[in-house]
Amino acid sequence: MTHPPTLGLVLAGGKARRMGGGDKSQIEISGLPILDRVLTRLRPQCTAMLINANNDSKRFAQNGLPIVEDSVPDFAGPLAGILAGLDWTAQHARDIAWIVSVPSDCPFLPGDLVARLHQVRSENGAMLACAQSADRRHPVVGLWPVELREDLRKTITVEQVRKVDKWTARYPLAVASWSDFPVDPFFNVNTPEEAAETSRLAVRYPEA
Repeated sequence: MTHPPTLGLVLAGGKARRMGGGDKSQIEISGLPILDRVLTRLRPQCTAMLINANNDSKRFAQNGLPIVEDSVPDFAGPLAGILAGLDWTAQHARDIAWIVSVPSDCPFLPGDLVARLHQVRSENGAMLACAQSADRRHPVVGLWPVELREDLRKTITVEQVRKVDKWTARYPLAVASWSDFPVDPFFNVNTPEEAAETSRLAVRYPEA
């Protein structure tokens, strides 16, 4: 691993409204829950792993990873999950200065995600980095320094900011791009129709 030690944070704290309120991360894609696919792809790239989940966190116990809930109430969105990951890392993994966040519903994550994010951040002298496929930016798939956690806490709790890109606009941000052919590596599942499409893609492109 040539990049700095990095904790992988899987964001599984949403309500999945468009899926009828179910747990998207447990939807099976070709026989495996999406979360298992996410962990399989991200774990080899990271020094440690963490799951951000709210409410019934016991449903993730079989994955054998630490689980952290939002410290900000009322489902404040992915920024709250990122803050929870930064706080956990500062307390429990003090030798790690970076975390990378991904949603729990992206089964085709690239194997060079963490390395590429670190690379573009370093090359551009940026503080943050996020992913892009084709011409679409993915703010939640990002690289975050632990040192920004107090600023993020103030942003969420005092300024009531909820959108990731509104916060990242305050800092130098580098963007790493991936092709969306033959499969978008950041294809995520928000509806039952997209879950069905994901299964078809997984069968057609098993190496994606």
